[in-house]
Amino acid sequence: MFKLTPILLAILYAVVLYLFSARRTARELDARSTELADPTLRRLTDRMAQALDIARIKVHIYEIAPVNGLAAPDGRIFITRGFYDKYRAGQVTAPEMASVIAHELGHVALGHTRRRMIDFSGQNAVRTALAMLLNRFLPGVGFWIASFLMTLVAARLSRKDEYEADAYASALLVKAGIGTAPQKSLFQKLETLTGANGATPPAWLLSHPKTPDRIAAIEANEAAWQTRL
Repeated sequence: MFKLTPILLAILYAVVLYLFSARRTARELDARSTELADPTLRRLTDRMAQALDIARIKVHIYEIAPVNGLAAPDGRIFITRGFYDKYRAGQVTAPEMASVIAHELGHVALGHTRRRMIDFSGQNAVRTALAMLLNRFLPGVGFWIASFLMTLVAARLSRKDEYEADAYASALLVKAGIGTAPQKSLFQKLETLTGANGATPPAWLLSHPKTPDRIAAIEANEAAWQTRL
C-alpha cells in the first residue's frame, strides 16, 4: 500500500487540479463571452440542429484574439473573437465556420471533454510511477524521460479525438446539406489563419493531426459512406 500512495496522491491531485481548472475556465468564459448573433451563421446552425433533431445550437464568442474553436467541459461551444473576425473579414466563409462548430459539437457528443479528466488523471499517475521506476536507474533524469513519454501518449490520444470529431462533423455537415467541402477548405487555410506557416514540431508531437492526413481521413469516410448507399 505504501508504494501505491504516490500514485494515488497523483490521481487525487490531478482530479482536484482538473476540477479547479474547469471551474476557473467556466468563470473566465462567463466573464468574456457573449452568445453569437450572426444571422447567416444562425441559419447554418439551425440546419445542423434540425439534422440532430434538437431545438437549436447555441454558440458563444470568446473574446480573445487567437484563432480557435473550443468545447468547454460543461458542453458549451465557443468561437474566439479572432476566428470570428477572420470570418467577418471574408477570410473564412460561413460554411467553413459551420464546420468548426460541427467539429466542436463532435467533441461534446463523443464525450471527449469529460473523458479528458480521466485521461489526465491516469496520465499523471502513470507519469509518477514511471518516474519513480526510471529514477532508480537514471537518477535525476527519470522524471524528464517519463514526462516526455507521457507527452507523446497524450498527443496521440488528442489526435485520435480530433479524427473522431472530424468524422462526426463530416456526417453532420452532410446530413445538414452543407457537405464536407467547407471542412476540407478550412483545414487548408488553418496554418495561415493561425500564423503557424509551417513552423510546427514533428507530427508525432502535435495534438492535432497534419492537414493532409485529416483531409484524407474525411475523404476515406465519404468513400465508405458512398459504398453503403
